[in-house]
Amino acid sequence: MRLTCYTFGDYVPPMRVAPATRDWMDQTPQGFAYRCLPLNIANAHGWELLCPARVTAIWDGGVAPKSVTVAGPGAGQAAIGHFGSGVLTFHVQALFVTDPGWNLYVTGSPNSAKHGIAPLTGIIETDWSPATFTMNWRFTAPDTPVTFEQGEPFAFLFPVPRGQVEAVEPEVRRLSDEPDLDAAYKEWSEGRSRFLADLPVKGSAANKRGWQKNYFQGRTADGAAPVPDHQTKLKLKPFPAAPPKPKP
Repeated sequence: MRLTCYTFGDYVPPMRVAPATRDWMDQTPQGFAYRCLPLNIANAHGWELLCPARVTAIWDGGVAPKSVTVAGPGAGQAAIGHFGSGVLTFHVQALFVTDPGWNLYVTGSPNSAKHGIAPLTGIIETDWSPATFTMNWRFTAPDTPVTFEQGEPFAFLFPVPRGQVEAVEPEVRRLSDEPDLDAAYKEWSEGRSRFLADLPVKGSAANKRGWQKNYFQGRTADGAAPVPDHQTKLKLKPFPAAPPKPKP
């Protein structure tokens, strides 16, 4: 699967492989938020587009495009009030193209909140469209200045296969209809309850261990490792720093 960033000339918009880290996760006691592997994987599950210059925006509560005022070095070039209704629009200075049958999922960086504004999410058919797209954020409160610093992510993107979600066949079944799964769940549930009960007991095995690592290590309650492709981190490839030189 290829994800190509076509540049307009030699300028490559600032972007990076999304990191697994978050400032708020760093600040949790002993970094306990990083014990949640699903958070770590989601954080790093794509690429981030970075603000090329500082932008400060504010919304006066109106519906007109001019109700969003943008200031700072990036005003106009990086971000504008374009759609109205409290929407701040970021320009994406490149054309992204995916392989046939693949869309591009574009949103804000996962598990990263910003006061006063929230990212809008779009899924774009980038395998055929020759048009660029924008990244949009909607203010959640009027008269609340919001700043995107230079180098701060304003968009997060990753490819998704078109139509795959529509091929899913949802169903509801009793857990007791699957004896092996039912037994495994009960073993996990009982083990979890015992661990939480023992955790505050000084000197107990749970207290010394601090947290259960079964899911993080890809193991079930009995210590088995049921899947060989369990991931504890992602290793995405970065975009090149410059396009190849033109052929003579």
